[in-house]
Amino acid sequence: MKWLKFKIKTTTDAEDIIISTLYDIGLEGAQIEDKVPLTAWEKEQMFVDILPDVPEDDGIAYLSFFVEEKEESELPEGSSYHGLILNGEETTAEAICERVKEELESIKDFMDIGEGTVSIEETEDIDWINNWKQYFHQFTIDDVLVIPSWEEVEPQDQGKMVLHIDPGTAFGTGMHDTTQLCIKALRKFITPETVLLDVGTGSGILAILALMFGAKKAVGTDLDPCAVDAVRENMEANGISKNDFTMMIGNIITEKDVQDKAGYECYDIVVANILAEVLVPLTPVILHQLKKGGIYITSGIIDEKEETVVKAIREAGLTVLEVNHQGEWVGVIARKDN
Repeated sequence: MKWLKFKIKTTTDAEDIIISTLYDIGLEGAQIEDKVPLTAWEKEQMFVDILPDVPEDDGIAYLSFFVEEKEESELPEGSSYHGLILNGEETTAEAICERVKEELESIKDFMDIGEGTVSIEETEDIDWINNWKQYFHQFTIDDVLVIPSWEEVEPQDQGKMVLHIDPGTAFGTGMHDTTQLCIKALRKFITPETVLLDVGTGSGILAILALMFGAKKAVGTDLDPCAVDAVRENMEANGISKNDFTMMIGNIITEKDVQDKAGYECYDIVVANILAEVLVPLTPVILHQLKKGGIYITSGIIDEKEETVVKAIREAGLTVLEVNHQGEWVGVIARKDN
């Protein structure tokens, strides 16, 4: 699948108004490139694994909008083929570019947008995927080697436990501090009899590693149907049997059928690497999935939200065992005593 990328050079101050204006003409899903440092809230909301260092903010921003180039066979019969569809109508790159320039000129009347230049280039889906490769390389979490498919295990790492993960645009790789906090906690509490529930499983890293650490069985839940394919691919890459890892889609907080399907008081460990705002309503619900004496491992908590999550865990009747920190992130380990 090929796309045309319309790239605008502007200022960071003009980002929002340009995105909003071009959204109105049918250009959506802007890709923003700037050097503005992330706020604590943005880091929490993005929850990304791969975050390259960037130089000091220079006030310049690049906004890219993508329009799919349709194959002739995809267009309605009898249409005059132009290759691009915008707002349900056939158009051309030149027409889109002219419309963008007109909108930029109108914005210039009331604010500085910098250069406001527009360039056009062709790209493909594979380009976006491969862009991750420049940032993601093998690394270790204690004695676990996390390695992508395009790299080889180095001689000094022979004998380590190896987790095969390729990065993607939606799910984790294990590089994020919150994931590592969960992995270290799992290592501490996993036994050969452990049955684990991974809420918000994403790529399945935590459940897969739990099984590699010796857990008996794992169940994962996620809201995003794309997680099914991500989990399947990572299971295959790491030799995990379908009999050992069950995946389900749905909201375990609000959907009774998901709660029923997951089961009650049947998990030795529940792990949830999710944002604090989700952990607060999740905790009193997930209490019913835990066995008595079961362990609740949470992370995804930026340090500013530590007390909020700890309070919610205690109010649910759980005993807090540990509060661990890594970077700006917090992991809380608790136990169900009653």
